[in-house]
Amino acid sequence: MIRIAIDGPGGAGKSSVAKALAKKLGIIYVDTGALYRNIGLYALDLGINTKNENEVSSILGNISLELKFENGKQTILLNGKDRGDEIRTPEASMAASNVSAFPKVREFLLKTQRDTAEKNSVIMDGRDIGTVILPNAEVKIFLTASPEARAKRRYLELTAKGADVTYEKVFSEMVERDRNDSTRAIAPCVPANDATIVDNSDMTEEETVIAILEVINKK
Repeated sequence: MIRIAIDGPGGAGKSSVAKALAKKLGIIYVDTGALYRNIGLYALDLGINTKNENEVSSILGNISLELKFENGKQTILLNGKDRGDEIRTPEASMAASNVSAFPKVREFLLKTQRDTAEKNSVIMDGRDIGTVILPNAEVKIFLTASPEARAKRRYLELTAKGADVTYEKVFSEMVERDRNDSTRAIAPCVPANDATIVDNSDMTEEETVIAILEVINKK
């Protein structure tokens, strides 16, 4: 059994890198950010103010999240339905950042994440995996890059999917989410004391995977 935690800000490539690593290592990839995105999306569906803790907390009892793994690929069913790329929109991203600041939301998801890691060898990415969710993970990585590099990646990702966004808007939202995630009182996005920091501002995805594999092999 091995648990690998990859934390870092949005746009650093955590999900794509973690998926590639999971495939190479033959272990399960758990996209924890997608859990928060689904809660944020559900709140948006209901017209809930995602910055209002009481409103968000009041809908948790109506949410069912089921993780399914097929051939190492994770699918999340929100109340029985896979919402696909709907959770990847800028609006869903900001909603996820907002709801993730609330203790009741984090408590709601904590057991799901830890149970998965107790039963399987996993690579899990998010904002607080190495600090809160899996503090005893054998390998901890903090993957980061400059805001400009991360915004460019996210912009290209969104426009490739047909989204009508500008780089300037993506960059401003990236900076706002960075500020929210790194300064929140509950489980801020910061490196664990024993994490290895990897800055991939000037790396390709393949180069990032190789760099992290070197860290894993040393551990």
